[in-house]
Amino acid sequence: MSKASEQYLELYRAHRDAIDAHGAPAMNALRQGAAEALRRAGGFQEKGDEGYEKTSVDGMFAPDYGVNINRVDMPADVSASFRCGVPNLSTLLAVVVNDRFVPSSTLLKNIPEGLTVCSLAQACREMPDLVMKYYGQAADISDPSVALNTMFAQDGVFIHVGKGVRSERAVQLVDIFSSSTPLMAARRVLVAAEENSHVAILKCDHTQGDEARCMSSEVVEIFAARGARVEWYDIEESNASTSRRHQLFARQAEGSELHICGATLTNGTTRNDFRIDVDGEHAVTGLGAMAIGSGDQHIDNSSVIRHAADRGRSNQLLKYVLDDCATGAFEGSIEVCHGARFVEAYQSNRNILASKGARMHTKPQLLIYNDDVKCSHGATTGQLDQNALFYMRTRGIPEDEARRMLMQAFMVDVIDSITLEPLRDRLRHMVDRRFAGETAGCRDCKSSC
Repeated sequence: MSKASEQYLELYRAHRDAIDAHGAPAMNALRQGAAEALRRAGGFQEKGDEGYEKTSVDGMFAPDYGVNINRVDMPADVSASFRCGVPNLSTLLAVVVNDRFVPSSTLLKNIPEGLTVCSLAQACREMPDLVMKYYGQAADISDPSVALNTMFAQDGVFIHVGKGVRSERAVQLVDIFSSSTPLMAARRVLVAAEENSHVAILKCDHTQGDEARCMSSEVVEIFAARGARVEWYDIEESNASTSRRHQLFARQAEGSELHICGATLTNGTTRNDFRIDVDGEHAVTGLGAMAIGSGDQHIDNSSVIRHAADRGRSNQLLKYVLDDCATGAFEGSIEVCHGARFVEAYQSNRNILASKGARMHTKPQLLIYNDDVKCSHGATTGQLDQNALFYMRTRGIPEDEARRMLMQAFMVDVIDSITLEPLRDRLRHMVDRRFAGETAGCRDCKSSC
């Protein structure tokens, strides 16, 4: 057994009563099974193929992080990390400080009928049957990282969209790390969209201060019922001392739509995993991601889209721009199950290495167990177009500005996949400033809370 998993199992055994006391019965019911799953796994480490370098999850969890078992209040400057400055985008706001849900006055006053956005622990107490219908049903507890999260998660965010409800306002979740000592936060998000409903969710990750190492263990479960549409946007602007293990599990029913777009702008070490099970016919799935790495940043994205029904359509587009000594990795697969006919599924990973020290590892794959499908995948890794750079310099554009313009243009099609126009415009601005060596995070914006 690895030292990382052993230290957390010992911590859980020693404080199980306190963890349960501060948790909710519906969440507590899964803890012991999660501990057994982690014990059987023996550790978090994964073995990649020769020549392919995954992020060492065991290494991410290995440092001796603290866990806020007794729910000690750790105040944060919420006004410094609010709203992401998205002009003309009206949102319903909620904040997670480390791993504690903090509803804003805007959320409590303006939430529309049929939409629930609240603490997961509160939802477990007030509507346990509804929560238990979904909680832990998509996330794979045999995965060691999911097991660890399930052991320690005491709160989270619960979003439920009633049948036929279409929220005109996006739900915005702002995750803030604020701690003076090393801390691991077990974060959980549960989204359930009932038949013919529609919701857009914007999640932003931030770290306040550089004094302590922080580790985010986050599990997101999304359920899109028949005819539902869920949009999930995730922007990370943390710092070099932050590690993030983000796992998203989704299930789609007949005729549902799920659109995911993630952006890693600043970070330390990040591992994002996406597992989407397309269980219903005529479902549509979009997965877009961009990563901008510099310094010693490490960014790893992994995806599995599994088609188990006829006439599904999915499209994956992931792009990286890596500079200095940054490293990136991508492993993605499309699986078409036996009997899933007329599926159209596409995957593309494109990368630019802007320096000699940057490294990219990529492994796209197809698993096709059926005829009558249209599927493709591809990956390219290269440098900036030297002919384009030369042309721009002959027109009087300085080399640094020309390089920045080409990198900005490279990310355009991922940004354009965002359907919320104000967010699309804002992200374009944030990417531009990131390539210019600046930041355009929430701290630049005035709070309205």
